[in-house]
Amino acid sequence: MLIKVKAETFRLAETFTISRGSRDAAEVLTVTVSDGVVTGRGECVPYARYGETLASVMDEIRALPETITRPALQETLPAGAARNAVDCAMWDLEAKQAGKRVWDIVGVPAPAALTTAFTLSLDTPENMEKSAARHSSRPLLKIKLGTPDDMARLEAVRRGAPETDIIVDANEGWTADIYADLAPHLIRLGVLLVEQPLPAGADDMLAEIERPLPVCADESCHDRASLPGLAGKYDIANIKLDKTGGLTEALALKDAALAEGYGLMIGCMVGTSLAMAPATLLAQGAAFVDLDGPLLLAEDRNPPLAYDKAGLHAPVAALWG
Repeated sequence: MLIKVKAETFRLAETFTISRGSRDAAEVLTVTVSDGVVTGRGECVPYARYGETLASVMDEIRALPETITRPALQETLPAGAARNAVDCAMWDLEAKQAGKRVWDIVGVPAPAALTTAFTLSLDTPENMEKSAARHSSRPLLKIKLGTPDDMARLEAVRRGAPETDIIVDANEGWTADIYADLAPHLIRLGVLLVEQPLPAGADDMLAEIERPLPVCADESCHDRASLPGLAGKYDIANIKLDKTGGLTEALALKDAALAEGYGLMIGCMVGTSLAMAPATLLAQGAAFVDLDGPLLLAEDRNPPLAYDKAGLHAPVAALWG
């Protein structure tokens, strides 16, 4: 099997900002795996928060033997971006070799259309209010926060989208005191969920307080090995393919998290339709879906995923799976 990887850049429609910084483009790695007849594709987004760079992830992928299999891949590479792109490309290859769709191989129904969140990046209260108003017809908005001055941003977004469901993502940006001060206001403003309010590894306070507002683990949740560390602190686990290291582990984490009583969010990095495509299968039945990466782009794959009033649709075979 021939494995190839290349870096690609996709421009964003506008600057995307979270508590850790800003970007104007999605920097992704595209992996192809081929048996000489058919080819499968996968995508990953190396993430500096987890010690990854484009170069380091490319090196991991290029070091793989051509004889690698998908089961062996799980032991050869750790959970992370490199394994994700190769794993998803292998699923795509298997489907094309069999003349089936991936969900047929997994043994689940074809994915139904999904309601996905649309993310508003961190900005001034005035700009976030304008952005919320522009997108107030969307069913679910996700607000990027994570500073000591977020109360004004919360109020501004609610003014801009008074009827829209809202979830909040602090990206580890709050302290325990800031979160304690903000939590009642999150409830007052009708926020449905708060994602990763405290830094991973410094979130023990979440086990000591009541959680009338569901708390979702993002940076604290990577793969099945993460689950013991979430106990008593979190209500929902955010599963992202770039964290689990691909669809294989993501499906296993989904089953394990549900068995332990966690709700599910299926999230993404800022990537293209190729990165989101496997997650449409994973997201079936999840309490929250956050697969809006392509909606943030000025340019995407061809063919792209379809987003319309019914929601996010499953990929066509020419894209993935």
